Formats: sequence, structure tokens, C-alpha cells
Amino acid sequence: MKYFPVFLDAKKISAMVIGGGEVATRKIELLLKSTTNITVMSKSVCASVERLINLHQLTWLKHNYQAGHFTDINLVIAATDNMLVNKAIYQEATPLNILTNVVDQPELCTYITPAIIDRSPMIIALSSSGSSPILIRMLREQIEKTLPQAYGKLADFSHKFREHVKVRVKGLRNRRSFWENTLRGPIGQAILDGKQQYAEQQLIASIKQEIAPPCGEIIFIHTKEGNPDNLTLNAHRAMQFADAVFYDDDVNIKLIEYVRRDAEKFPQVITATILINYQHAIELAKQGQKVIYLLTGHEILPQNEALMHSGIVIKEITSGA
Repeated sequence: MKYFPVFLDAKKISAMVIGGGEVATRKIELLLKSTTNITVMSKSVCASVERLINLHQLTWLKHNYQAGHFTDINLVIAATDNMLVNKAIYQEATPLNILTNVVDQPELCTYITPAIIDRSPMIIALSSSGSSPILIRMLREQIEKTLPQAYGKLADFSHKFREHVKVRVKGLRNRRSFWENTLRGPIGQAILDGKQQYAEQQLIASIKQEIAPPCGEIIFIHTKEGNPDNLTLNAHRAMQFADAVFYDDDVNIKLIEYVRRDAEKFPQVITATILINYQHAIELAKQGQKVIYLLTGHEILPQNEALMHSGIVIKEITSGA
């Protein structure tokens, strides 16, 4: 990755925006979604910047850029139309390890601002590493159309009952399974439909019941040619909720990016065409884990006595042509 994605704690941001035009307005408006700890440095500002300064009681240094004002500042945005001034800002800020963004001059940036889809408290950030803003705009439009406006309410709901569920449902894997079933089921739909009270009543009732631990399973995914674009919805969903994944060198390594980030990875030295590591997969499934076994091509799965008599749920998915 050319850029490392990260979210900053808004409570710890101390920002300075240098410039007072319409570009500065947009940057200030974006910062205001997270913090009011903002200083504006500019001799003159446009009406929209002045309105934001007055409305949110921002600090205004009424002079153009001058060195020596970055004490206690940890994020700087240079929004002037003078390239020499912008460069001077960058040269002062970077030795101080201050996050620096110079508008429209990526070579003078230590960070870039991604495209943002705001379903607060859920935030989706998109970036092409500066290579194709148009492509990101197209992708953002697609996601905006498919992501309900009320999706953030699901996050608020989860946060509200997080500790209650933690006390009642023991084990990280059990809680993950519980929340998956809750948010994907009728309770989650009730939240999206605006039926908050009903959803809360149903959740309280569900955590009062005896909650069975999740059952382990092994899902064999035949990846055929291994093109990630041809993953079926079933294969993608299984990979997103996997606890463990097995794969060998014949499997397209790009597919691993579609597996849940904290799933345990088990790369196999011997390819599955020679030997499938049934025993290890069975052991993990007996512990209640959801195990994914990625297989290249679409060969018939060899029979295995231990697998047949394990009592574990076994599924096979073909990921596409």
C-alpha cells in the first residue's frame, strides 16, 4: 500500500488551516465533523470561513503564514494559492512530525484525505492513493446507493448493549456469532425500520435465554481459476466470517484479502492436489471454529474417514467461473 489507512482520535486533534478561501472552507467543514480545536491562519477570509469561525468559536490568527505558530499543533492543512508558501509550510511542519496536507500538491503531503461515506458512528473511507479520483467517486456512488442511511443506528445499538452481551455471552467467538445473527436477523431489520424500542425488547429477551455456543463447520471453497471478481456471494460471506483459513501455493494469494482480517491463517506447504489437511481442520472445527479451506480448480473432494465420522457440518462452495 502506498498509504497506510488510519483513523485519528478526534479528541486529540489540534488542527491548523492556513488560508481563508473556499478551499479552506471545505477543509474546515470536514474537520468540524470531528473537532472544533481548529486554528485558522489568514490575514483575510471569505464570508463562509468567517461564518464558521464565529459559529464554532475557532481561533483566528489574522495574518498570512508566519513560521513559529505550530506549538501544540499536530495536523496542518495548507490551503493557500501560493506554491512557495505551501512549500514553506510543509518544510516547517514535517521536521516537527506534524501531519501535513498541502492541497493539490501530493508531493508535499504526509497524509491525504480519503473520500468519506458518513453513517456516523460508522465511517467508510475510500482512496485510490491519489491515482483516480473519478474512480473513487464512482465507487462511492455505488456504496451510497446500497448502504441504508440508518446503518449507523446499528452501530449505536451494538454499542449500547455491548457490555450487556459481554456479560451474558461468554467467549469472543460466541459473541461474534451472537452479534452476526442479531444484526443480520429480525432485530437488525427492526433497527433499520426505525423500530428501536421493539428491537431493544427483542435483544433483552434473547440474552436472557440460554445461548448455545456456535457450532464448528468446515467450508471447502473451490476457487476454479482463482479470480477474486468471480467470488460468489456465499463464498464471500463465508470468508468474511471465517475463524481460520487453509490454503496452499496453488491458490491465488489475492483471495486471502477477502478473508476476515483477524482469521487465523494456515498456509500449507503440500498442495491440496496431493494432500488435504483434514485432521487440523477437524480439530479447529470441533473447537467451534468456522474453518475455510480454499482449493484451486474444481476437483472432486477426496473422501476422508475422519471427516465422515466427525459429526462436523461440511459444506462445499464453488466460487465461480
